[in-house]
Amino acid sequence: MRTLRPLFCLTLALSAVPATGATCPALLNHRVQSIKGEPMDLCQYAGRVVLFVNTASYCGFTDQYRGLEALNQKYRGRGLVVLGVPSNDFGAQEPGSNAQVADFCERTYRVRFPMLEKTVVRGAGASPLYRQLAEQSGSPPAWNFHKYLLGRDGRLVGAYPSGVAPESEPLVAAIERALGAP
Repeated sequence: MRTLRPLFCLTLALSAVPATGATCPALLNHRVQSIKGEPMDLCQYAGRVVLFVNTASYCGFTDQYRGLEALNQKYRGRGLVVLGVPSNDFGAQEPGSNAQVADFCERTYRVRFPMLEKTVVRGAGASPLYRQLAEQSGSPPAWNFHKYLLGRDGRLVGAYPSGVAPESEPLVAAIERALGAP
């Protein structure tokens, strides 16, 4: 077997199809950067239930990190992935660098779920991912900790405003239904 050079391996990883052999769903067909600056292909989450949450470190809802990490711990073995998306779009409540945000999340809330780099999530400058989520849901984020839930098929299951806590019955029930679906 031939050894591939690292650059070639990275290219393969970014263009790889999900392990299931299925094509990548449109909402996951995005290449982004992790909070640590590493490239991430969201197609790697095809076949899993995905919860996108735009986050901020200095918001009245910041304590939702605890509930998000609890969801991550409880359901990751069944196929849930929580993806935190720091954003400074609302009240400038995420002013720090990616490194500062990562440190805050790890130290203060022991966040272990994947975090993306700081991203614009609303308006004309919104990332392509967030433009798509807003268009498909009809519900752009109105504040920090807005949540979008995707089923295993990569389709939008629901959008939940900031006031819906991660441990709330409607969100947990939707996650459990999505996890139970083929």
